[in-house]
Amino acid sequence: MTGTTLAGRLAARGQLPLSAGFTAEGLLQRVVGLTLEATGCRLQIGGRCRIHMGDGEGVEAEVVGFAGDRTYLMPTGELRGVVPNARVLPMPRGALVPVGEGLLGRVIDGEGRPLDSRPMPVTEHRVPLMGEPINPLMRPPIRQPLDVGVRAINGLLTLGRGQRVGLFAGSGVGKSTLLGMMTRQTEADVIVVGLIGERGREVGDFVHSVLGAHHMQRSVVVATPADRTPLMRLRGAWLATAIAEYFRSTGRQVLLLMDSLTRFAQAQREIGLAVGEPPTTRGYPPSVFARLPMLVERAGTGPGGGSITGIYTVLTEGDDPHDPVADTARAILDGHIMLSRRVAEGGRFPAIDIEASVSRLASDITRPEQQQAAASFRRLYSRYQSNRDLIQLGAYKAGSDPEIDAAIRAWPALETYLTQTRQEAADMRQSVIDLRGLFGPSADTPFITKEGDDHHAAT
Repeated sequence: MTGTTLAGRLAARGQLPLSAGFTAEGLLQRVVGLTLEATGCRLQIGGRCRIHMGDGEGVEAEVVGFAGDRTYLMPTGELRGVVPNARVLPMPRGALVPVGEGLLGRVIDGEGRPLDSRPMPVTEHRVPLMGEPINPLMRPPIRQPLDVGVRAINGLLTLGRGQRVGLFAGSGVGKSTLLGMMTRQTEADVIVVGLIGERGREVGDFVHSVLGAHHMQRSVVVATPADRTPLMRLRGAWLATAIAEYFRSTGRQVLLLMDSLTRFAQAQREIGLAVGEPPTTRGYPPSVFARLPMLVERAGTGPGGGSITGIYTVLTEGDDPHDPVADTARAILDGHIMLSRRVAEGGRFPAIDIEASVSRLASDITRPEQQQAAASFRRLYSRYQSNRDLIQLGAYKAGSDPEIDAAIRAWPALETYLTQTRQEAADMRQSVIDLRGLFGPSADTPFITKEGDDHHAAT
């Protein structure tokens, strides 16, 4: 069988276009780890091809680099059965992915294939996997607060529709639990969840225990667990973002949850090192720090009235907040919520470290009364924490410092405000009333946004 005949057969299946723009076939020359080297197959970066095996089966791969006449490929699946000099055949439309209403309620992998034992989703549109950049001047400003159902965030770290925020945490401090609370309670038309590089068990737990049948109806879950190839883990993050962009383009308010941004960076590190990129900061090649903003910048508000509120989890390895991925994420996101192991071990949930957390848009979407109450809360909280050892040891003498005395009196109320059970929901209005109630009788004043929107006002 000649290469031309094989190409013709694949074209008949819709896998290869018969056009002069594609080389008929290339040959696989070398396999080193997960990197494949082919010659004779001219494809652009990001192009897709199929490595043909003698039994008619094959594995798909993507172009990740080239040098001279050699093209570097990264497979999307296992390489079992690949032989020397295997044919490498280009595939069409590698950078377009199907999107549409048929994705709602579905669980898919990074290629858009169903993981829920149901037929392929019926979709109406195809969009670029990597998206199209939005002119920054075409993005409407963020002015409307977003109710996430968590009292500490609503009152002290208020988020806005279209904001991008990082959820920073080490292992075992309640990151997934807090993410689940926000998923169930956040006001959004569509929820898109990207489970990137996590344990396979967590996929089923998230779908069945966190989302449940009710919330799954308005959700799309893209799952590429840790046992998938690094290319598939990358594609899972890109695909989840592309799906969120489609629903934003229809004018809807989208909540995009990416768990986790760190696994995305690690997948890009594996690919970068495999194709010969030099490691720079703690073993991460430069491409990692170029890809992170490319992914995150696709969220936010859009020109059609829709928005993507992005919540990205970031794993702080060894509880180090200055991990290079964490440092980069803080610089490109609109705020960060830090979860503290010390707080978690003290038995308070959610274990949010209020002193280390910030929402950069809070002052733009809240009224001065709330801002003053939040500043008073932070001041008393910080004052108590900085003198905590003296207070608990009994070394502090009452009356020595009026502000410390005030912090000691307020501490039980501050702790109560920050504590919330997993089943409890705290809406925006009540969160702000409770916050202002800590500092005077003015808590009865209705809460409205700066724009005069009385959506959260007391009735």
